[in-house]
Amino acid sequence: MDNLSTDLPASDNEWQSRLAPERYQILRLKGTEPAFSGDLLNNHESGVFQCAGCGAALFSSQDKFDSGSGWPSFTQALDSGVITSQTDHSHAMIRTEIMCARCGGHLGHVFNDGPQPTGMRYCVNSLSLEFQESKNAPT
Repeated sequence: MDNLSTDLPASDNEWQSRLAPERYQILRLKGTEPAFSGDLLNNHESGVFQCAGCGAALFSSQDKFDSGSGWPSFTQALDSGVITSQTDHSHAMIRTEIMCARCGGHLGHVFNDGPQPTGMRYCVNSLSLEFQESKNAPT
């Protein structure tokens, strides 16, 4: 999405009709794409990664790194308040799920085993993101 959508779906049926089935599975049903399968994993262009559900700018390419996990990873969100989190008890683990603050779309999880300066690893499904190339990506 190039522009921030101003009209968010109000119902699950609206989300289902708006999103491709693979994106709906991840963004609305909290699915996970297979490791090393996402189109954005090896994206090394300058730009901004936006929510595929609503277009909100979430991550800068300047904060992307290769974590070896199989999913795009970032050291921090683009701005404070663009990501929300909650405890996730699924899959017999305790993790911190991350969501788009604007539309509530599931993005992935955040871990405290990333590189400095933040020490964080935002591990994100490619299908939950759209990439907007920019010559001057935000810092």
